[in-house]
Amino acid sequence: MRNRSVTVIFGSLVLWGLITYFLISDQPVSKERDIARISNQISKLERRVKQEITLNQELLEDIKEDKQQKKKVDIINANAYKKQKDVNHMNQDKIFLEKERTDIEKNNKNAQQIQINSLYSSETSYNVPMKGKLLDGSPIIAILVFSCNRITVQRCLDQLIKHRPSIEQFPIIVSEDCQHRQTAEVIARYGNQIIHIQQPDQSDIEVPPKEKKFKGYFKIARHYGWALNYVFFQLRYDTVIIVEDDLDIAPDFFEYFLGTYPLLISDNSLWCVSAWNDNGKAGLVDEKAADVLYRTDFFPGLGWMLTRQLWAELSPKWPKAYWDDWIRQPEQRRNRACIRPEISRTRTFGKTGVSNGMFYERHLKYIKLNTEFVYFTKMNLTYLLKDNYDINFVNEVYQSTVVSFSELKSGKVVAPGTVRIPYYSRQAYKNTAKQFGLMDDFRSGVPRTGYRGVVTFFYKGRRVHLAPSANWNGYDITWS
Repeated sequence: MRNRSVTVIFGSLVLWGLITYFLISDQPVSKERDIARISNQISKLERRVKQEITLNQELLEDIKEDKQQKKKVDIINANAYKKQKDVNHMNQDKIFLEKERTDIEKNNKNAQQIQINSLYSSETSYNVPMKGKLLDGSPIIAILVFSCNRITVQRCLDQLIKHRPSIEQFPIIVSEDCQHRQTAEVIARYGNQIIHIQQPDQSDIEVPPKEKKFKGYFKIARHYGWALNYVFFQLRYDTVIIVEDDLDIAPDFFEYFLGTYPLLISDNSLWCVSAWNDNGKAGLVDEKAADVLYRTDFFPGLGWMLTRQLWAELSPKWPKAYWDDWIRQPEQRRNRACIRPEISRTRTFGKTGVSNGMFYERHLKYIKLNTEFVYFTKMNLTYLLKDNYDINFVNEVYQSTVVSFSELKSGKVVAPGTVRIPYYSRQAYKNTAKQFGLMDDFRSGVPRTGYRGVVTFFYKGRRVHLAPSANWNGYDITWS
């Protein structure tokens, strides 16, 4: 029993010794294996890192090449854009108009989408200007037609399209108010011959209780303000001719404005050119003097040209109503004059409207429309510049023979040439004006067609000046 125990103990000691030996002898091998394995992994990682670095370098090279390529493309595009900008700005127009439409939808849920009916034809180089000039340096003058609820706008548009010499030089923009379906349909028929825009704000207008019956004048002023802002500041035209939807135009309508454009640009004492003569009735104009033009302190309207510079001055203080009388106030006119013709280049056929036919039966329907084509662009019109005009005009008026209405009417005037009828009071002027059939009203103290207080017209083969005293010192606003 004892021997067996000894044997067991001895065997256990031997086994423990063997195990210890192998454990001790195996440790260096395991470490070597671990070191080898780790070295292996590091080598693999190094290879992968090198591969990644190589790959990244290749990517960086590609990026550099892409940037260089993009820069080249940008330069090419920029050059192409510059050329394209001078030739055709159709895409810019679409962007402008689309931006306007988007802004309106964001700010007014009830706003009406601006509709452009085939803005430009793909076969034409119809440009929207960036600086108001064609490639040959000729001015681009936009025609802005104001329309509301009269389908007779077709009559006006037909004449404008018929007589305009160039679609590029005289783009026609029809601004429509009132949401009148029939009128919109008529305008839409013209397709790419015009640009069709719609006044988006159709909300009701607050009107003072005493002026409720004149709400139409408030809507007109709102429409004018929006449309002129749009044409000058969005479409970026430099010069605009305003036409109402009830106007006939003369065959030389465009030639008249082209010829007078240099005067408007060069003479700071001018602020508009009008195609209208307020006293241009048959019998009060010299039908043989279709080429004669005048300066006037009275703003005529009814087909008139203005610049972006003037609109930038007027737009911040644009009135809520009665814009035409507002523009005649001394604060707006600032002693500036307009050009007007002896024989009108426009005539209104709009008997009905917001004014309910005021003056139409007595005056407007008798206005003579010019029929003789005058080449104003070939004429020297520098006599209309203020420094030239004032001296000659004053001399002609106050050196002419003084006569009375009765002498003229009876034909008893013996002296040849121009004559003068003096007036010294508001009532004296009104009495004489009525005798001749002139319009006898004043706006901010200025009589219609007046220049330095003088109203010039034609009567029984004579030039007549209805004139204040020679020492005239300005208009009296209380005469209105």
